[in-house]
Amino acid sequence: MKKNWIAPSILSADFSKLGEEVESVINAGADLIHFDVMDNHFVPNLTFGSKICKDLINAGIKTPIDVHLMCEPIDNLIHDFADAGATYITFHPEASTHVDRSIRLIRSLGCKPGLVLNPATPTSWLDHTLADLDMVLLMSVNPGFAGQAFIPSVMKKIIDVRQKIDSSGYDCRLQIDGGVTLENINDISVAGVDTFVMGSTIFNASDYDTIFKDILAKLS
Repeated sequence: MKKNWIAPSILSADFSKLGEEVESVINAGADLIHFDVMDNHFVPNLTFGSKICKDLINAGIKTPIDVHLMCEPIDNLIHDFADAGATYITFHPEASTHVDRSIRLIRSLGCKPGLVLNPATPTSWLDHTLADLDMVLLMSVNPGFAGQAFIPSVMKKIIDVRQKIDSSGYDCRLQIDGGVTLENINDISVAGVDTFVMGSTIFNASDYDTIFKDILAKLS
């Protein structure tokens, strides 16, 4: 059984004090720092680029940075975030003309590749890619904005993908992003997720140490 990882999404952080926010969630117990990179093209929002990743690493952040590209095209951005020091880079199959090539590009640049499946994206993509992935990210909202509610039908998808990973024998993490709260995180964990992206739930909390303790209590 893999250790549960918590990945605060900086999309919900206060950007006027981003370095302090990231340091605070790391001190509270963050396992990854999650970047939701949006281009106002593939998804209807515009966020940030690789410079923030590079600046945080240059400032001394050691916790792995987990980059979720919601952009099209992606290969140049893969280079940018790899050069900036990202550990994980995940992308949507719909955003790449050659999915296998993009996966291999991420690996060749020293990063861990992952594939992202939207709520209506079929899991059959994994039949041809799972052997080369370190992460499968299931979106439990339609990507683009923080603070959306979890889509209940994704729960069955979690179970299906967990079975695919377990039966394959590959060392691949199963991540969820969207609407994860204290109320549903235990059910999501039981279904098979081991890596939890949480934005509003963490960054809207009054005390990060307390919210991490509350999250871990739900997962125990």
